[in-house]
Amino acid sequence: MNTTYCQHLANEQATCLFGEKLVKLIYNITDKNGFIIYLNGDLGAGKTTLSRGMIQGLGHQGNVKSPTYTLVEEYHLADRHIYHFDLYRLNDPEELEFMGIRDYFTPHSICLIEWAEKGEGILNSADLLINMSYDNNARNIELIANSSLGSEIIKQLQ
Repeated sequence: MNTTYCQHLANEQATCLFGEKLVKLIYNITDKNGFIIYLNGDLGAGKTTLSRGMIQGLGHQGNVKSPTYTLVEEYHLADRHIYHFDLYRLNDPEELEFMGIRDYFTPHSICLIEWAEKGEGILNSADLLINMSYDNNARNIELIANSSLGSEIIKQLQ
């Protein structure tokens, strides 16, 4: 599984729009299968902005804040649940077991995980790896399929 997709995102609005497009593909393709995304990139690279586009793309009307201090923010939308994790402040992967991390990975969930490497050994594998990087005031985004569902999403984007 080595399917990849790259795109240049000119600004915050383009990042949100890409997130909206991506989550609608995920919603339509995965039906009632859970889906896991690892979001990689430096601080400020746009991971939370992309997540906001995805969450609002499925109908959330309120603010989307970074779960840096709470570790997870939950959004219950239509017939899906989006769980947005930020593990930046996680000290030990075992902390995830104490918070009941496995309960979030259901057939009706889309899990967005920032700083997933901090949960190594505990987290389920990602369907899609998303790498975000700076390009002056813009961003570059790279999607890498890590499952057959991830490959199908990338094929639809191409």
